[in-house]
Amino acid sequence: MKEEAPVVISVKNLHKSFKLPTERAWGLKQAIFNRLKGIKGYTEQKVLDNISFDIHQNEFVGIVGRNGSGKSTLLKTLAKIYFPEKGSVDINGTLVPFIELGVGFNPELSGRENVYLNGALLGFSNKEMDTMYDEIVDFAELRPFMDQKLKNFSSGMQVRLAFSIAIRARGDILLLDEVLAVGDAEFQKKCTDYFAAIKGKQTVILVTHDMGNVERYCNRAILIEEGKVKLDGKPKEVTEAYKKLWG
Repeated sequence: MKEEAPVVISVKNLHKSFKLPTERAWGLKQAIFNRLKGIKGYTEQKVLDNISFDIHQNEFVGIVGRNGSGKSTLLKTLAKIYFPEKGSVDINGTLVPFIELGVGFNPELSGRENVYLNGALLGFSNKEMDTMYDEIVDFAELRPFMDQKLKNFSSGMQVRLAFSIAIRARGDILLLDEVLAVGDAEFQKKCTDYFAAIKGKQTVILVTHDMGNVERYCNRAILIEEGKVKLDGKPKEVTEAYKKLWG
């Protein structure tokens, strides 16, 4: 019997809510009056409701659900961007989130300078970036533009550069939020080829609306509906359930 791979992410009884303002208190006097009357001035929106699951080493897991289901909040909670009111998230290994590509870019610096800046934020030395620079630029297909200021790059060019840097990050676990949709069709193929190459070699969690990518890359999928796990199982089973619910 094949031994089960170790658990690298364990989510237990996770709850997350956001406070949405309903009315403003104009001045200190009104704020005190509202408090005395028990008027909160906000409503509480429950986004994650008692979610639990384990993810094993080298699994490629798709998390799916319609907009507002809670899947991106779940991803940001795993990445420690958000913190839950109740429950726990235990991570065994280094985790790299591909959630907001290009965070840390400086539009006044050149593309070349931003490669080194972003590399430093990911923990690489200048010497390490020297060895990776050509590979990063060639993957992004931006060599003629690297001495221009980043503010002159199109948004698509910036995303390509950010992604090309990000995939060099050291990490045992990758968190991806629709990152397969970056760039034009040719660059998307590079991205999909990259993820095909790492399938089964790294732990990957992909939040997506693309059921084709779930069936293509994932060996497991989790369907989130109204902040709860509705289904956790084989990709085909989960994508069929998704299509029945939302088409």
